[in-house]
Amino acid sequence: MISSLFAASQDIRQGRRTPVEVLEACLARIDQLESRVHAWVLIDRDGARREAEKRTKELREGHYRGPLHGIPIGIKDIFDVFDWPTAAGSRLWKQSIARQDSTCVRKCREAGAVFIGKTVTTQYASFDPPPTSNPWNTARTPGGSSSGSAAALACGMCLGALGSQTGGSITRPASYCGIPAIKPTYGRVSCHGVVPLAPSMDHPGPMARSLRDVALLLQVLAGPDPLDPSTVNRPVPDYLAALERPTPPPRLGRLRGLFEEMAHPDVREMMENVAGKLGAAGASVIEVSPPAAFAEVIQRHRIVMAVEAAMFHEPRLRHHPEDYGPRILSLLQEGLACSATEYARTKEHQRQLREEILICFEGVDGLILPATTCPAPDAGTTGDPAFNSPWSYTGLPAVSFLSGWTTDGLPLGVQIVGRPWSEAELLALAAWCEPRLEVEQRDPALLK
Repeated sequence: MISSLFAASQDIRQGRRTPVEVLEACLARIDQLESRVHAWVLIDRDGARREAEKRTKELREGHYRGPLHGIPIGIKDIFDVFDWPTAAGSRLWKQSIARQDSTCVRKCREAGAVFIGKTVTTQYASFDPPPTSNPWNTARTPGGSSSGSAAALACGMCLGALGSQTGGSITRPASYCGIPAIKPTYGRVSCHGVVPLAPSMDHPGPMARSLRDVALLLQVLAGPDPLDPSTVNRPVPDYLAALERPTPPPRLGRLRGLFEEMAHPDVREMMENVAGKLGAAGASVIEVSPPAAFAEVIQRHRIVMAVEAAMFHEPRLRHHPEDYGPRILSLLQEGLACSATEYARTKEHQRQLREEILICFEGVDGLILPATTCPAPDAGTTGDPAFNSPWSYTGLPAVSFLSGWTTDGLPLGVQIVGRPWSEAELLALAAWCEPRLEVEQRDPALLK
């Protein structure tokens, strides 16, 4: 199994492997494990092989597109890929063929990536459990909604993947499956060509097998898009360079309250271990209190998600109610029943909290907290997004990475949240913290 996108990229650039060889290694993992993991809704072996051969030929001719040249990636099945269906977990949309690439896909294609196929999403990127299994324990959920992307990466079926988060759909499945990921600042990555859930909180973002991999993918994805007015015209930093610069011991603000009260004992123990190890390595871990408006964040987040999802789905729901699972149906019904005044009050709360939450960063480089409320629960759920949804609601960037193991072998994750547009700094903080936690690297149970 190839360890990381970064390693494969170096091998390709220096001629130790060809894009064809890298792709075949990923396809071999799919052949070995997909019947038990169910991470993919579409695998385009012939198309991927053709593209890998083209990328190999380009290298022979001296045309190198950059670090994603010849890298196999998976595309969450809410992103449009030209001439592939975008089903979004729907039974009726299985043959809905995209006529152009989404912006994220176009950027990856231009950077030389090789698309293996579409990864499983929960239905309409919401809460109904997916067919995908957690590679560490197939009786547990991989999380949602970027279920297939997280599981495929954990198994080495691809070296990078596109995910998206409206509640906790990047950082939660990443944590449950033991991989790193980043939810960028709202507006950093384009949503054009992505099936929406709640447009004011939808965040596309990269998932991968190392923090370097995440940085390389984000470098390609980030930036303004004239086709998506929610994106912001800000300079995109060099994310990989940020990882490689010397970083002094950080000052980290630890949020307790909600993030301790709702945490499983294994998660609380993990956080104490993390704080102790980082403190012993020279970091300052200090207590930070969230603003008063934070008390309503989970309730208010759901209102925004429900109303905006209902705005998109209402016409289709009226004609095809049979195509909606019970959890997404319940969310849409909540949205349809919500009054305009309540939604307006919630949007004002969202605006207010986006301003007030910045107080938490005074004197600290980032906020550190668990990535999930508990280890991966059973497969009848996608898990609780309570520790992720505040950052989707406020639009703040969050990077998550492996921080420990339960006694029964499930991965646990920690997340670091930053100021708006601080993805480079967040990745550098995570890269400082990760080796100092000294977490054992393991292979998923399915690989043993």
